[in-house]
This record gives sequence, C-alpha cells and structure tokens, in this order.
Amino acid sequence: MNDFRIELNPLSIWPDSRATATRFQITDFLKIPVEKMFTRNVFTLSANVDETQARAIGEAFANPVVQSVAIGQTLPEMPFDWLIRVGFRPGVTDNVGRTAHEAAADVLGRALSDDEQFFSSVEYFISSPEMTREEAQRVAEKLLANVLIESVTVISSADVKANGIPLHKPVVNAVGGGEVKTIDVNVSDAQLIEISRKGILALTLDEMKIIRDYFQNAKGRDALGLPANPTDVELEVIAQTWSEHCKHKIFDAEIDYEDENGKTEHIVSLFKTYIKKSTQEIGQEIDWLVSVFWDNAGVIRFNDKLDIVYKVETHNSPSALDPYGGAMTGIVGVNRDPMGTGLGANLLANAWGYCLGSPFTAMEDVPEGLLHPRRLRDGVHRGVIDGGNQSGIPYAYGWEYFDERYLGKPLVYCGTVGSLPRKIGERKGYEKTIEPGDIIVMVGGRVGKDGIHGATFSSEELHEESPTHAVQIGDPITQKKVGDFIYEARDRGLYRFVTDNGAGGLSSSIGEMATFSGGAKLDLAKVPLKYAGLQPWEILVSEAQERMSFAVPPDAIDAFMRLAKSRSVEATQLGTFTNDGKFHMLWGERTVACLDMDFMHGGLPRLKLKAKWVPPHFDEPEFANRNLKDDFIAMMGRLNICSNEFKARQYDHEVKGLSVIKPFVGKCRDVISDATVTMIEPLSTEGFILSAAILPRYADIDTYHMMSASIDLAVRRVIAVGGTPDEIAGLDNFCWPDPVQSEKTPDGEYKLAQLVRANQSLYTYTKAFKVPCISGKDSMKNDSTRGGKKISIPPSVLFSTIAVMKDIRHAVTMDAKFAGDDVYVIGATRPELGAGEYFNMLGATGNNVPKVDADLAVKTNARVSQLTQKDLSHSLHATDLGGLAVACAKVAAAGRLGMDIDCGAIPNEGCTQVQELLYSESAMRYVMTAAPKDADAIAQILGDVPFARIGNVIENPVITFKTCTDSNLLSATVDEVITAYKKTLHHI
Repeated sequence: MNDFRIELNPLSIWPDSRATATRFQITDFLKIPVEKMFTRNVFTLSANVDETQARAIGEAFANPVVQSVAIGQTLPEMPFDWLIRVGFRPGVTDNVGRTAHEAAADVLGRALSDDEQFFSSVEYFISSPEMTREEAQRVAEKLLANVLIESVTVISSADVKANGIPLHKPVVNAVGGGEVKTIDVNVSDAQLIEISRKGILALTLDEMKIIRDYFQNAKGRDALGLPANPTDVELEVIAQTWSEHCKHKIFDAEIDYEDENGKTEHIVSLFKTYIKKSTQEIGQEIDWLVSVFWDNAGVIRFNDKLDIVYKVETHNSPSALDPYGGAMTGIVGVNRDPMGTGLGANLLANAWGYCLGSPFTAMEDVPEGLLHPRRLRDGVHRGVIDGGNQSGIPYAYGWEYFDERYLGKPLVYCGTVGSLPRKIGERKGYEKTIEPGDIIVMVGGRVGKDGIHGATFSSEELHEESPTHAVQIGDPITQKKVGDFIYEARDRGLYRFVTDNGAGGLSSSIGEMATFSGGAKLDLAKVPLKYAGLQPWEILVSEAQERMSFAVPPDAIDAFMRLAKSRSVEATQLGTFTNDGKFHMLWGERTVACLDMDFMHGGLPRLKLKAKWVPPHFDEPEFANRNLKDDFIAMMGRLNICSNEFKARQYDHEVKGLSVIKPFVGKCRDVISDATVTMIEPLSTEGFILSAAILPRYADIDTYHMMSASIDLAVRRVIAVGGTPDEIAGLDNFCWPDPVQSEKTPDGEYKLAQLVRANQSLYTYTKAFKVPCISGKDSMKNDSTRGGKKISIPPSVLFSTIAVMKDIRHAVTMDAKFAGDDVYVIGATRPELGAGEYFNMLGATGNNVPKVDADLAVKTNARVSQLTQKDLSHSLHATDLGGLAVACAKVAAAGRLGMDIDCGAIPNEGCTQVQELLYSESAMRYVMTAAPKDADAIAQILGDVPFARIGNVIENPVITFKTCTDSNLLSATVDEVITAYKKTLHHI
C-alpha cells in the first residue's frame, strides 16, 4: 500500500475565488488583516498504485482550464506566513473522498478495495505578517473549520519549509464490534434517570419505570438466550421509538388548559383534536386529498395522471452543532421523504428557510460553545446548496427570518416536492403493503457512527454534553443513484414497500414497516459498515444517510438485487418481515433484542400536562417627532424585509427548466416574489404554487393570532401569483421552546398554553379557508443552555402551502409594469402594528397584533382570484411585514417605476396616525396595479370587499405618499429604495 499526496492547484492566470471570499471573511468578520491568500484541494491516496497511476488519477480529477496537478508537495509562489489545513476527522463522511474513490476505478480499470482510501482536505496559505499563531488558530476554528467534525493543522511558514506538510490520513483504527451489554434497570429512581442521561436516551423517570416493569414481566426470554434485563440494543430501540422526535409526546399529551377567564378545557392530543380533525372534516367536503399524515409526505391529486407530494422538515439541533452537515442532511433527508412516499415519488423542487440570530451580532454576545449566526448562516446555506445542486434539484422557494432569540438554536427548514404516478402497473402509486415473508433489504449508503442518537438528541435542549456523533453529513451523489434505482425498480414492480431510513435509522424504518406485517426478524451482522468496530445497538439506531428500506417479495428478490448491482447501488438482504408480533434482532445466530411490537409502539405512557394562558401586556410606543423618510428607508433595509439575493442565488433554481414565476421577480429580477410557480412537466400548462409564512414575533402577544395571520398570509401569497383558493394544501411545522413545566422551565404552563392557542387557531382557520394540513412536523425543546445561559426560541410555526395551478398562463408577478396604471389597495387597514416590524424598529412590542376575520378573508381571496383568472391584474402583491408602505415600495421598485399614493384614500378602520396607515401589518390585504379601462369590471368583481384606488403608477421613478393636507408627506426615489433594500445583506 503506497501513500501519495495529490495537489490540485489553481492556475495563476485565474482568480482564486475561494481565497478571495475567505480573505474577505477574515478581514470583515474577524477583523484580522490579510494581504494575500492561496488555496488548493489536496487528496491523500493510500492504495496499491504507483506514481504514474496516482498522477493519472489526479489529472482525471483536475479541470485543466483552471487547475494544475502535482504529486507530492509544492509551495505557492506567493510568500506566506501560515498554512491552515482542514480535513475531516476519522469516521466522518468525506463525500469528496468517497467520490474520488469511485471515480478512480475509471482511470485504473478496476475498483479500489475498501482498504484503499482517499482523504480530501483543503489548504489555506495566508500572507499576514502581523497574524499570531493564536489568531491563525482562531481563523481556523472560528471560520474555516468545525472542530466537531474536522481536524485543523496550523503550521508556520518556517515549519512548512523545514519539515514539510504532514499527510492528512484520518484512518479509523477501530476493531471488533458485536458486543452486547445488559442494562440493569432494577435500580433506584435516581439510577434510572442516570441511565437515561448518560445514554442520551431522553427518557423520563415514568418511562424508565414502565420499561423496567415490561422486562420484569416479559416471557420467553430465556429460550432466546436473552437476560431478564434489557440489552443495550433493546433499550436504545425503545428510546428511539419513544423519543419526542418520533412519538410527538407533547402533541399527544393530555392537557388541562385554563384560559384567561379561568375556564378549563381537557384536551387529549393536540394533533388529533385540532390538526387531524380539521383535515378530516375538510376532507368530507373536497375530493383531492389522497394520502395524509401516515406516510413520509402528504399526497394530493394533481391531475388524472399524477399526484403531487410535499414534505417540509426541520433539522435544528444538528445544524446548531454543524451547520453544513446538519443542513445538507436536512435537504437530502427531506428528499428521501417523497422518494419513500407511496411507491416512490420523482423529485421536482426543494424549499428552504432559516430562522437565525442577526448576522451583525457582536462576537462577545455569543455564548461560549455556540456558533456566531453569520457562521451558522454561511454553513447552513452551503449545506443546502451542496445537497440540492449536487442532487440536480432546483430550489423553488426560500426565505430567512432573523431574531436574536434564535442565537441559541437556529431553525433550519427543508422541503421537497415530488410527483407520484397515480397508477404503476395495476397498483395505485400511493399505496404500499407488506406481506409476511417479504425480504428486508437496505439500499444505499453504509452505516457509521454518524447520526447515532440523532432522534433522542433532537428531543432535548442543546447543552454542553450534546453528542457530536449526532452530526451527519449527507452524500447527495450516492442518494441520486439510489433515487434513480428506486424509480426503475418501482416501474418494474420489484418491491411492495419503500421508506426512508430517517430518524432512528433501521430501528425506526424497520420498526415502523413491521407494523404492516406484524413483525420483523433482522440480522444486524449483515448490515454493511463504513468501518469496523460498531456495536449492534449503534448499527441499529445510526442515522447514517442515503439509505432506504424495502420490502421485496421473495419471487422478485433476484431481479431486485441484479438491478441494484447493475446500477452500482449497494443493496443488502437483512432479514424477513414476519407476523409473530415481535421485533427480533440478531447478531449472526445470537438474539440481541426481541421486543413485543405492541409495547414498542403502544407502551409509551401519555404525558399529563397543565397549561395556563395569561395574556401579556406591553407599553405602546410614541410616534411623535419621527422623520417619515428616514423611517421609510430604514424599514426597507430591515433584516426581515430586505433582499437576501446574494445568498439565495448561490443555489440554482433553474435546473430542470420548470420555473414559471421565479424566486426573484421584476424588471431586474431582484425583488423577492410572494410565491413561485413551477410547471409539473416540461412545456405543460399545468403547475404548482409554493408559498409559506412565518411570523414568530406575533407570538409575543398571542400565538392564536400568530397562527391565523400566518395561514392568511401563506394563502394570500398563493392568490397573489394567480392561484385559486379551491385546491390549496397546508403543511404545519411547529418549533417550540420547552413547554413542560419544570425547574429549568418555570414558565412551562404559559408556553404550553401558547401551543394550545396556536393549535386552536390552526383548526379554526384551516377549516374556514378549506386548506387541509396534509403533513407537518413538530420540534420541541428548542432551547440552549450552552455557555451557562438559557436562550429559548420564540414559539414559531411555519405554515407552508402547495396549490394546484390548472393554467399557468394566468400567473401574475408583483412588479408594476405600466405607467398610468391605477394602484389599488384591497382590504381594510386597522391600527395593528403590534409585534410588527415598525414597532420592533422602535424597540417596542405594542398590543394590537393583526387579527384575521375568516369570513372576510375567504370572500376577499375568492374575489381577487376572479380578477387574476380574468387577467385584470397587471401586478399583485400580498402585503406582509412592513405594511402598505413597504408593499407599495416593492411593487414600484420591482418594476423600476414610480407611484403617487394618496394615504387618505386607503380604506381603514380606526387609524388616526399616518404611521398606522403606512406600517400596520393588518391581514387580508393586497396591493394591485391595473389598467384604468378595467376599473368598472374590477369594482363589479370586488363588490362589497373593502378596496380603493389609492394612486397611480408613474414613469418618474419616485414613490410619493401624500394626504389631503400634505401633498409630499413622504417621498423617496426608487434608487434610494432599491439601495436600502439590497445593501443590508449585500455580500453577506
């Protein structure tokens, strides 16, 4: 076995973009001056090859237009002071190295063995005479690497020249494996809690006691060679199955809720009482729901040929530890949800969204052990980009929301849309079954320690002892091959059931699949591993990525395995599905776990919780002596209003060529669209609309109105791009701080009451809008106690919508298009600035949060939809954060045209100050431009819905707001608006 160092050096005739960007980050973010930088990619190859073969491999990897290849060590032409080398730690997934391992086969004419390995790294040469070793180490650890998963080597120029650069060779030297321990649970309460804490099981004392009782009464264990106490395999399976992440214990709890008047209500399962009940009742009135709540993603009817599939997930805790790996796992993981829905959906588009602390947070304000929000944002978005772009899936919708309370734990949302054939042969595409005797097959990536305890880790707060091995790194290239294999095997009818190996790995996927047949028997010793040394329990609960589980009929197994081999996809037979009611795990001939399925899935005790609602009250701010223009320009640059184009455009939204309304619209395509429209197939006139809304600050006043306003906004955004209100489906993603009363959470009853109120609102308004929830997810305990300081996120609900658009030719964008058009406001403005962006800019909260009149909202949406279906709207925009002033500014600026607006003409109810007209975030409103000749037709359609013509679009690119007493109340050029809108996050 020979070791070779393969360097891919950038040619000097081309700019080193990575060096330029890194230099900018060091000087701007860490305030350390850097004169010059040079970067390169390096491979360590350990294989049975000679130098000629190693060079041939390197030349195959390099782009000869921009890179040169060197075998051995070279130094850059520029003088440097420090070399920082960053590479993965032993056992961490190295996607570049793995891809190089596969690609080398094309050069050598043979596949490399598992013992022959590639290791990738990046080297940064820094010219900075004043930089100290401590500062170089700080650059490495704070900016260039994540020390949880990456190793860092900092070497001075003198040491490099004297001793060379050591090889980066993070070999896993583990041996053994197969050890099974017995856990004594016949111990004191304190010891039971310690078993849960040390094992990162996230089990309560009551749950540990029930587990103890189960094993004390279990029958037949002797005959299987099992001890009376649980094995570590069994305890880990139960912990995973019962985790908050998988069982949604808080949403399933019994809750005694007391409102502000002292009235009490007993609720059994928030999910069943509000979310599921709403969908069931709406489903009795509509005919386009296909599959909801039980599969990996929700399914609705699209047309006679296709159904459409959508799922949105969160990946908060892993992203807090490793933003890049956590977010990449989030995006490729949610890709697998539609892939594992029904018999397997084809992937069409991704969605993403992040809730983060301000990127301008001072370094000293970030508690020890937490990553700076800017570092989080950079890593998270890079992970989503790499996961999406390398999978060949465009993004169709993306957003960001900033609040200092996300400093402790970011929220990272990833979503995927897929299309599912309504019929596959003689089978319905959304149906899947398992028969006893079907063979368990795992397909895709191998198992490692990455992702162990991911489900239980995500079920607790982030703290100093949070496990680094819960971090995973996705491999989109392996997953792309798995996806292509799935669709081919699906169309050939080679399996009965497919699902994702998500949270909990094989324990979760096989454990859930076994409920369809009544049991499963699996040999963990057959599971393919990335490296030796894993114990059976680790293999069973590892969440290592790119894996799918199948139920394959015995008469199809040979064809299934041949197809996998021919497509270079690893497939392994692990066991069979049974009907004996047992989850039976083996290690070779030895039984290492045997649990009753009924206990696994039905033995969890239901939580009993209390919730008490006490409405908060805040001071109202003063408006006196405010400079209206200064406030207006400042609002356009607010973090939650301004453009994130610099980051968003780093992710391709045009691959597949299906986009109709893009994420950015307007004359210069640089203003964020309300929603996006995507064709279902190339050149089709049918498409789907994606939108979403999240309004966490409204929770400071009342989560009931936060929820209703989010639903209203998400629906209005669909209508604003030409959608209709009759086929819109919703997805609810709840992210909450710990709502269980305890010593660590003394306000748990209040936070739980907030959760109850949000669910009550969801039921009321989804019913009113006839927008059924088809999928969702909850993420509880989004708190951090790292650095000795507890930081809790605000209660947050992302309400996403997907809508069927039968004719994309009616799509409309928000940008003003013609000078001379009338400007309309549809909907009434109320003095509702509470928890809005304007009050937040003033450092206030207020009390009058926007409230939604469900009947009026439904009527308004229907009337506005009639306008777009008759093509009467030249532009249309759903008002949101910042109110009418910001909405009008975006519409004008997107079209690079001006507007004259008469504030006195704005329909309003009770507004007494101009700021209320300008910045109130009242729901149920649109800004529209339309031809004057269509005024009568528009008025006839809108009828008794509040609306008014409030001004005109003008050629002169100036936005002016006036009143009857002030003809120039507020005026700003479009250039000033665009500059403010773009500069906040420019190059950030």
